[in-house]
Amino acid sequence: MAANMHTIVVMVENHPGVLNRVMSLFRQRSFNIESVSVGHTETAGISRMTFVLEGDDRITEQVIKQLYKLLEVIKVTDVTGENLIQRELALIKVAATDRTRADIMRIAGDIYRARVVDASPDALILEATGPAEKIDALLTMIRPYGIKEVARTGAVAMVRGSEASGISLVRHESVA
Repeated sequence: MAANMHTIVVMVENHPGVLNRVMSLFRQRSFNIESVSVGHTETAGISRMTFVLEGDDRITEQVIKQLYKLLEVIKVTDVTGENLIQRELALIKVAATDRTRADIMRIAGDIYRARVVDASPDALILEATGPAEKIDALLTMIRPYGIKEVARTGAVAMVRGSEASGISLVRHESVA
């Protein structure tokens, strides 16, 4: 990941319109988001948003301050530089003929541990998970065969170790 990329994890109350309010905050302040991923957590009514942002430490600090101003935000953590597990999922539809099918499957499975999740007479759909760099490398290797479509989830991240992220249902005070 480039030095100017930051990974921010935001815990929010799961209410209609929360994602819209968070994204509007980014848009209004012209913060550049590389990826966003949102899903439920182990706690009912709480969602986890993972953002990968482009910018320096000052911009990241401003993002965090602005996020805490939203009522639904419970916790914001900049996990950049932490000992992380960071992954994304990609579905990749690649052109495949009788001549190329075995090569594509070998490259995808043996080298990148991607799985074939669908096959048709003229295409394969691959499922790959891992760091963004691994997905990018797989795409580079299979591009000569003809990529028809790509869907990527964006990054999800979790700090290594036995400690949980410290989710607390106590609202944190807004940072100036």
